[in-house]
Amino acid sequence: MLGAWGSRAAPAPEDPEARSQMTTPHRSGPRLVGRIAAAARSIERATRPMEPERAAALARRWDELPAGVRTPEQMLGRRIAGCEGTNAVFPRCDLACSPCYHSRDANRVPTDGAHTIRQVRAQMELLREVRGPGQPAQLIGGEVTLLSPDDHAAALRAMLDAGRKPMSMTHGDFDYAHLEALALDPATGRPRFRHLSFAGHFDSTMRGRRGAERPGGEAELDPFRARFCAMFARLRAEHGITSFLAHNMTVTPGNLDEVAGVVRRNRDAGFRLFSFQPAAYVGNAARWGEGYRAVDPDDVWSRIEEGAGGRLHHRAIQYGDPRCNRTAYGGFCGTRYWPLLDGDDPRDAAALTSFLNAYGGMDFGAPAGLLAARLVRGALGHPRVVPRCAGAGVRALGRMGGPLGAVRHRPRPVTFVMHSFMDASVVIPAWEATEQGRVSPDPEVAAAQERLAACSYAMAHPADGRIVPACAQHAVFDPEENRRLVRLLRPSPETAPAQGGEPG
Repeated sequence: MLGAWGSRAAPAPEDPEARSQMTTPHRSGPRLVGRIAAAARSIERATRPMEPERAAALARRWDELPAGVRTPEQMLGRRIAGCEGTNAVFPRCDLACSPCYHSRDANRVPTDGAHTIRQVRAQMELLREVRGPGQPAQLIGGEVTLLSPDDHAAALRAMLDAGRKPMSMTHGDFDYAHLEALALDPATGRPRFRHLSFAGHFDSTMRGRRGAERPGGEAELDPFRARFCAMFARLRAEHGITSFLAHNMTVTPGNLDEVAGVVRRNRDAGFRLFSFQPAAYVGNAARWGEGYRAVDPDDVWSRIEEGAGGRLHHRAIQYGDPRCNRTAYGGFCGTRYWPLLDGDDPRDAAALTSFLNAYGGMDFGAPAGLLAARLVRGALGHPRVVPRCAGAGVRALGRMGGPLGAVRHRPRPVTFVMHSFMDASVVIPAWEATEQGRVSPDPEVAAAQERLAACSYAMAHPADGRIVPACAQHAVFDPEENRRLVRLLRPSPETAPAQGGEPG
């Protein structure tokens, strides 16, 4: 008995089987070491600021970019692989906008939930394979709320399952009952999403909105903007589901002078992002109710700054080609606008460089403990990130009005972006030249090729395994895809055209 408790060694057994049993604990040592090593490797991988799949996808994207946009402030290939959108899923819309990027046949295609879900899954699988996890993706086509709430939810789930961060694109003309049906499981009544992202498109070029069939100006739409935000505030109050809301607006010569007022009156409504798109001559030409005239991007941006009440530092960071995208991070303390980064301050530029070197495309939505471990590991590998980012934070706090200003008026982050799409007349020859592997001798077309190569917003084509820039999608691919969908889904006579679908 003494030997059994370890005070004295037990005599060695005589038979081989007993000897084998006695040596088993000694062989468990290597297995234990192996398990510890495996656990250590797992922890090492989990605490990397970027998982290998994401890091590899970003490296590929960086290598694909034209040399001219590989600048220190470039986010593509360093922070994200790019924004994504769905295509050929539900092109139909129940409003009529002038202009509209949809092709002439879009409203002849019925909204088919099963088709949408199949296509979304296939497209997201390709995007995950090419661009890695954690990329922002828009559930876009025509009007997303023409899908049933269950089909809409299934499409969002497919995007989440593929490691995307989905945002639903809508004209916002739907009721709270539809939103609640999307957000809640019909069997249990419990939330099926913890968080929803929506972009609502509101501008006076839109026709057919309930209560504002033909708005006479942007101010007329402010109650509808407020109603949209209020639905999501109610969803959070009643069910605990948080949201991120974006505001989209097409800018034409007719509403350019109203841009500042839209920002000024709605910056407190609940939108976290304001996106403006100078109208491009693409899609259904019959939708252009006014004589076509390009809007100068600088004019649009100056109107946005006027509404924000401060300078928007769009050169501090960049997504893709600056001729296509401008982005300014910042927010408001009360009515005071504060930029997150000052594009003229080299200290802020250094802080951004250190941040990207330390963390790159790290997902800040990870669980708190894991996020903390990743932050520490990134700082250990790049020690300068801590003082530089701390300094940038102090400077941003000063732009908020100092600590007292931040206490008096809780800082509200608001991002401003402008996306300048290209006219079909230049995109079509640019895409043709790119597909042929040549650079066009026409300077305007060659510039469009450069912009397409640096595109930050693209769509997946699972059939041939490639990613297509959004401008090429709308100018080159949409018309034939929509004609094919008309044949494939066989719309009944009552579904073609949709309400408000053809210009009057």
